[in-house]
Amino acid sequence: MTEPELMNPRLPSRLRGLCAVAIAVLGLHGAMSAAAAETLPSINLQLSPWTVVARSKGIFKEEFDKIGTKEVNLIASGGADLIGAETAAVNKGAIAIAQRMIYPATVHRANGLDGVIIWASEPSNRYRAPVIARASNEQINKLADLDGKKFGSSRISCYWSAPTEALQSVGLPLDSRGKQGRVRYESIDNVSVALSAVLSGATDATTVHLAAGNAAGAWLSGKFKVVGHPPDDGVYINHAGRITYFARREFVNKYPEVVKAFLASRERTMAWTLDNVDEASKIVAKETRVPLEVAKFQITHLGQWEFTQGEPNADRTRNAIKTFQSWYIAQGDDVLSERKLTDAQIDAFVDARFFVGGKYSIYR
Repeated sequence: MTEPELMNPRLPSRLRGLCAVAIAVLGLHGAMSAAAAETLPSINLQLSPWTVVARSKGIFKEEFDKIGTKEVNLIASGGADLIGAETAAVNKGAIAIAQRMIYPATVHRANGLDGVIIWASEPSNRYRAPVIARASNEQINKLADLDGKKFGSSRISCYWSAPTEALQSVGLPLDSRGKQGRVRYESIDNVSVALSAVLSGATDATTVHLAAGNAAGAWLSGKFKVVGHPPDDGVYINHAGRITYFARREFVNKYPEVVKAFLASRERTMAWTLDNVDEASKIVAKETRVPLEVAKFQITHLGQWEFTQGEPNADRTRNAIKTFQSWYIAQGDDVLSERKLTDAQIDAFVDARFFVGGKYSIYR
């Protein structure tokens, strides 16, 4: 019955009222359906080893076509970008979903980023963030040799948290904002500068992810050596060194199917890459403009993180955050000490919809 028919005065008033309610309900349902069916025409993602493989092999196209997202743009961050630039890009909408280790991701949340974790990795390992020194420096061969020496790295990253625990394990705390330690600390937010400082002698050691694009070439040059690792049973490896993907809460709530397509693409790409290392290495080398040797290293090194398994359980992810937050506050972490997240904030930070049992989970 149309609205003009509904207004026919020959209809009983009670029937006209019932029809009006029915039309209103149908209209509301239609509006809700339209909102639910809203699509994202295009999406900006980080250009990285796994995303270039996903694009090249058509995995992105297959997954995103299902939900009507027809254009996937991969944004290269550039080697000169400071660590943490991806967080600003997410916050301003330049990229939709960003990768960051779980400790710095949590620090960014504590600093006010209204984001949520949509994926977390399994625990880390001793090879992902080792302490390295100049290979020709005969005075530095183990962690204990750094007593009274200079260490330079990025403050809000694994490059601080992993060596903090590694040096603590041998009784050599790094300097903190409020207390001098046994090892002088220099905050350096550019990996290339941190590595150059070690080579020049301006600092004695640093920590980087050896499989990172801005570090793999330097490591493969043979000019650096590993002098220590975080403890295998420690907080970094089991909790703070996990990898995450996060996005603005507003974006995730509006486009959960887009997030699921992204995560499904990553899962498929990881499996294909590990089964086809040589072909994948050629794709990564070409698309990210690195030597083939570097590309293969980024896929096969034990410390790589682009192609690692996910942590399917949301509560384990939350527990990891709560555990390392408490530990790092006890160790003098100034950011989390000043802006500690409550348990409720941490629970909300990990979006259970994308983990086991969630409506948009890729884990079945």
